Amino acid sequence: MSQLLLLNKPFNVICQFSPHPRYPSLADYVPFRDLYPAGRLDTDSEGLLILTHDGSLQHRITDPRHKLAKTYWVQVEGLIDSDALEKLSTGILLKDGLTKPAQACSLVSPINEQGDPIGLWPRNPPIRTRIAIPTSWLSITLYEGRNRQVRRMTAAVGFPTLRLIRKQIGSLTLDDLEPGTYRWINKW
Repeated sequence: MSQLLLLNKPFNVICQFSPHPRYPSLADYVPFRDLYPAGRLDTDSEGLLILTHDGSLQHRITDPRHKLAKTYWVQVEGLIDSDALEKLSTGILLKDGLTKPAQACSLVSPINEQGDPIGLWPRNPPIRTRIAIPTSWLSITLYEGRNRQVRRMTAAVGFPTLRLIRKQIGSLTLDDLEPGTYRWINKW
């Protein structure tokens, strides 16, 4: 059994330990240097990042042949409709080919005054807002991991992504981890 470190990666943190001239790195949040991210999370995305020292486990988590589901909460510009959700669920033709079927649904959760799900941390800096254009939240579960896939999929159905949070990888979830905090687990 290996130990995994689950990190809630904040917005605008780069997924590497080496210093970056513009962005904070994982080294600013994780004091251990013998760990490696199992997959990436774009700098402008937030949420669950798994780190491990076990190279074969890292490969197993990221290899698409293992079909490890990844669930994201996505705030989009506009009020998402059933047609767009259906297209996201059945597959979207992107420049690099047709996406695999995904699970997509409106996020049914109590919403606070800012329009975010209750219990969700505020983003720093906040997303841009337009008074005349509403936003909505959805949940998307992918079984593949293309570059900026969720953002490209929502844009392709007419709902650009404003905020992207990875909530779950396989059975591992963020639970109550605050941005920039981590916890160790024994898994696999």
